[in-house]
Amino acid sequence: MPEVRLVGPNGEQVGIVRIEDALRLAQEADLDLVEVAPQARPPVAKLMDFGKFKYESAQKARDSRRNQHLTVIKEQKLRPKIDQHDYETKKGHVSRFLAAGNKVKVTIMFRGREQSRPELGFRLLQKLADDVTELGFVESSPKQDGRNMIMVLAPHKNVKPKAVKAEAPEA
Repeated sequence: MPEVRLVGPNGEQVGIVRIEDALRLAQEADLDLVEVAPQARPPVAKLMDFGKFKYESAQKARDSRRNQHLTVIKEQKLRPKIDQHDYETKKGHVSRFLAAGNKVKVTIMFRGREQSRPELGFRLLQKLADDVTELGFVESSPKQDGRNMIMVLAPHKNVKPKAVKAEAPEA
């Protein structure tokens, strides 16, 4: 005769009972008999309101999806011979991305003879990292990749991302 280990509606152990008795107990309590561990010997079944259980698990799944944060990687490209004003503009973009809670991939593109002077690009990336140190940190240090040098900056964990304000449409 098939038996199950029965768990009551409040989590209390009822014991090992026959399936017919478990179904009768479920009917009397106006609950469902749900098998929770079929691989166990004997299988474990629980008395519960299955509709309520499904609803609560769907709510938990929705809340966990709501609390997830999608990591966005923004990219900023520079050249080794960048002008000071252009550098300040690019630095402002990087600062804005980090303040919004996004990672920033900074790429320095070398052309022609510039490739023989990678230390210029390295110095520029170090300067940028020092300038935005209060907003973020260097997640991956500068690496030469063919004609490019790449560095990734990530926002600090304790900094709350600022909401990007939507511009109002002009009427």
